[in-house]
Amino acid sequence: MPQGHSPRTVLLASAVAGLASGGRSSLGPVVTCFVGTTSSWARAGAVTGVAVELVGDKLPRTPDRLGLAPLTGRVVAGGVTGVLLARARRVRGALPAVAGAGGALAGSYAGAAWRAAWARSGRPDLPAAIIEDAVAIGLAYAAYRAVSSVPTSSA
Repeated sequence: MPQGHSPRTVLLASAVAGLASGGRSSLGPVVTCFVGTTSSWARAGAVTGVAVELVGDKLPRTPDRLGLAPLTGRVVAGGVTGVLLARARRVRGALPAVAGAGGALAGSYAGAAWRAAWARSGRPDLPAAIIEDAVAIGLAYAAYRAVSSVPTSSA
């Protein structure tokens, strides 16, 4: 693949991983564990963190994702994901961080809107949460696939 595609691909992957972080904050950062040179232990820890978050999201005491602290955490997770993906692929600039943070913000609001629409239908919340989990995991996987097939750029 030509080197010119790598920065665009990293930018897109950062936005998509950010969307995943908007759904489940740990999903974007876990992508970076599998793209970089992270140890097996770190990968296992990251996957465990995702599993804990997937369960924790279903608990009645889980705070609203659009509250200041949870939303800030998701946006930061998306931005950090963009930085780490760019670093792993040797892409310079702040745009991947901005794309990741923006994706996380959009994903947070989209997820909240989805869950609110589902709740208005009078159906139980658990199926909506599981569907949202599946979408967020799919987005994280798409981001991983995009950058895992990109050769390292010297840009």
